[in-house]
Amino acid sequence: MALPDVVEGLCHGTPAFYLRRKLMLRLRDDYETLVVRFPMEERDELLEAEPDIFSVTEHYQNYPAILVSLPNVSLTRLQKLIEDGWGRLASKKQIAAFEATRAKSTRSSA
Repeated sequence: MALPDVVEGLCHGTPAFYLRRKLMLRLRDDYETLVVRFPMEERDELLEAEPDIFSVTEHYQNYPAILVSLPNVSLTRLQKLIEDGWGRLASKKQIAAFEATRAKSTRSSA
């Protein structure tokens, strides 16, 4: 929810997050797998490199998403995946505002 304009909701009865009315990510009903919107053309590389973290079920085969095993992913990596997912859906204006806020926060904490 720290990312601008993200709205919490439900998807198939589990917690989900949306940006601009598009599904950004959702928790699967096992509560150990996160569905993250992800470009199909970039999935194979992650699936091959880190099969203990990333997977795709038959259901998601033709959908721009990747499944993330929460017990196996680091918090740092998860944060980056979520931020990248947000960035793929965000408008240029939202991205610019977020980057300006982040830069301001970094300067004030230095």
